[in-house]
Amino acid sequence: MIPLPKARLLTSALLVGTAVGLILGVATSVLVDAAIRPDVVVGLVVGVPSILGILTILLSGRRWATTVGAFLLAVAPGWFGVLVAIEAVNHA
Repeated sequence: MIPLPKARLLTSALLVGTAVGLILGVATSVLVDAAIRPDVVVGLVVGVPSILGILTILLSGRRWATTVGAFLLAVAPGWFGVLVAIEAVNHA
């Protein structure tokens, strides 16, 4: 059974995770100049945080570990949103 934290903590972790994803997306797009295939970037940006978050949630034995898993899971949409916005603006 997955131990669920209080709803307030879980939603806070999701909100902060999305904000961190936005910041990570902007920071990496500024710092990385290498030409990388878009499918690899999307796979890394969406896949790695999602897999880490799901595994953390599924293997968590404590409520705080479930909160950390939700945080990691929420990083992916924020980061992906920045990449989509940058792609839309650059190729409009």
